[in-house]
Amino acid sequence: MPTLLRATLLLLLLTLAGCERPGQIRVGSKSFTESVILGEVIQRHLSSHSISSQHRSQLGGTRVLWEALLAGSIDVYPEYTGTLAQEILHQPGLEGEALRTRLAEQGIGMTESLGFSNTYALAMRADRASQLNLSKISQLKSHPDLQLGFGHEFLQRQDGWLRVQQRYALPQTKVVGTDHDLGYAALVAGQLDVMDAYATDAEIAHHQLFLLEDDLEVFPRYDAVILYRLQSQNQLGIPLKQLEGRLDREQMTKLNEKVRLGGQSESEVASAWLGASTPHQPGLGERLLKTTGAHFRLVATSVSLACLLGLPLGMLCHSRPFLGQAVLPMVSSIQTIPSLALLVFLLPWGGLGTGTAMTALTLYALLPIVQGTYLGLQTIPTSLQESARALGISPRCRWTRIDLPLALPNIVSGIQTAAVIAVGTATLAALIGAGGYGEPILTGVRLARTDLLLEGAIPSACMALLVQWFFTRWQSRLKYRS
Repeated sequence: MPTLLRATLLLLLLTLAGCERPGQIRVGSKSFTESVILGEVIQRHLSSHSISSQHRSQLGGTRVLWEALLAGSIDVYPEYTGTLAQEILHQPGLEGEALRTRLAEQGIGMTESLGFSNTYALAMRADRASQLNLSKISQLKSHPDLQLGFGHEFLQRQDGWLRVQQRYALPQTKVVGTDHDLGYAALVAGQLDVMDAYATDAEIAHHQLFLLEDDLEVFPRYDAVILYRLQSQNQLGIPLKQLEGRLDREQMTKLNEKVRLGGQSESEVASAWLGASTPHQPGLGERLLKTTGAHFRLVATSVSLACLLGLPLGMLCHSRPFLGQAVLPMVSSIQTIPSLALLVFLLPWGGLGTGTAMTALTLYALLPIVQGTYLGLQTIPTSLQESARALGISPRCRWTRIDLPLALPNIVSGIQTAAVIAVGTATLAALIGAGGYGEPILTGVRLARTDLLLEGAIPSACMALLVQWFFTRWQSRLKYRS
């Protein structure tokens, strides 16, 4: 047993690496292509001014990025004025200096428009719209059987489907939530009749889609701007100001097209637009090395921490049954929380990055380790424990020489279960900027690229199999020794 504890501590020390450099500007972006491109533009523009910066891409939706900016987990990210007024500040119609003043009250600065407005729209296939003689959103009222599909954020936003349905008194009930980027494939295939679109989406022209007129002007202006923490204004003010008014809607649409349809990376597109040298594009091997290292650190550290917490808790449940009646249900209840919900719940305390991800993974790994330790100790024959007491063996010696060694097979089985679960769950850590195999998976979903999906999914499955093999070998050696 001391060998297990020493190995756990050593593994924990070896994997607590990869912290970001102090003073580095952290650029965030949402989990859709245009935001990632703008994040790359900002990061590379700052680098051209010798400002050390890091881009944390695909971090989720509006609320995640806003809370991260307020908490200082990121320093700057691209946003839209309509979203700020409607969704964040809940003051529809707030624009210009009034909007800037409200943001400043929370310590946030805002640039002028980058040069384009990316408003929401409702899109249909042109042939379907022509068949039904539809040209305006208000006309949808006469077609209650249409299948509508919207991005999950659009469904929940105050300036999204809820407002559209209310203002236009639309009767449609066949409304499904889908990933925005995957929605285009469903629309083209005829699985959806209407979906939400961004005015700068490259798929609109590519698939010759028709945008329904917002005849009641429900959607406000969504001028693209850059938000930043005011405490960084001295460092960021001049470089960010240089990006104002430089990017019109046609240019932004072309940049989206190059990524979404042309297969170029966001960093390549951003660098070309800025006139900067093309950045080094890591090959498959380099990318796998990076994601494997990040994923292993997440899994190894979280499972190690879970061992340091779970082993004493399991021992406590065994030696103090009345405490076990409270501890076991408590750690079991953690498993009922959806992993994505737990990550978002922990964000206000841990912020973006590996700290929050490791905390969530550690909590998920507790149950099998606590249970394995508790069940292993419970299966030790009572007669053996009574004999040890009769021989005058001290409690400490009994724990280290008799109880824990006999319970070790069950303990190892619990750690094995925790590690395998952690390998799969850790893919979600990419949603909060913690890296790992989730990065290529998220990008593959966003760009509908199977190769990127497999780049994350196959190594993750292989790591899980390797973990399974390692612990199976360990258990075999324990049985052989016994």
